[in-house]
Amino acid sequence: MTNPTWDPCQYLRHAGHRARPFADLLARVPALPTPDPRIADLGCGPGNVTVQLTERWPSAHVTGYDNSPAMLDAAHADHAGPTAQGGLLDFAAADARTWTPAEPCDLIVSNATLQWVPGHADRFADWIGALKPGGTLAFQVPDNIDAPLHALMRDLAATLRWKARLAEVLRRTDSVHTPVAYLDRLARLGCATDVWQTTYCHVLQGEDAVLDWVKGTGLRPALTVLADDPEARDAFLAEYRDLLREAYPSAPYGTVMPFRRLFAVAVKEA
Repeated sequence: MTNPTWDPCQYLRHAGHRARPFADLLARVPALPTPDPRIADLGCGPGNVTVQLTERWPSAHVTGYDNSPAMLDAAHADHAGPTAQGGLLDFAAADARTWTPAEPCDLIVSNATLQWVPGHADRFADWIGALKPGGTLAFQVPDNIDAPLHALMRDLAATLRWKARLAEVLRRTDSVHTPVAYLDRLARLGCATDVWQTTYCHVLQGEDAVLDWVKGTGLRPALTVLADDPEARDAFLAEYRDLLREAYPSAPYGTVMPFRRLFAVAVKEA
């Protein structure tokens, strides 16, 4: 899988739909161990959902971490600073493959990031070890690698025209584990664990809305590889667009895109 370059503007075009799962995740996070908690958001992107943490815990020191300079620049510009009740929201560069908190955390949270991190389940022990007693690790990941938007992308990338450049570029089908696998891993680390799935039926607006969505996320590795060849990039997008139009037909009210996500909340023993 190619490490993608990210476009905050493209990502935020569907900010409302993308933010809802994070709100649903936070709704299941219990009370934190300390009144002025230390919170880490791993894979914060442009910071638009990290702000939800400061709304839930207004006196917290929240740090959003990301490995994309473009995403961090957007987050700093739009969201960094003190909060109304004495908290602080800041951002820092970090890679989830190696990141460990420099100080104990009340909450480590990750929104739609770990699917990009090979071996992420092997990091759970380190992250839970960095939690304060009674602290929480909470994350959600897309759980739809078998959905048409991904399957068609992979099939197209494997065709004769594209496989030399794209066959090994896209996210692997094993990039997210089963719900039971996550529950077992976290429970064996001594956490009270809740794991569940939700399928959102997003109604997207605009022409080729599913393509517009995936250009902000799953398609980023292919767009990164083809960035130096605009003609090839546009040809690939045109072929993929036609496949998506058939798989996700538009209706008078918009285009329905079912999207399954997986959630986990693991609370460390107090």
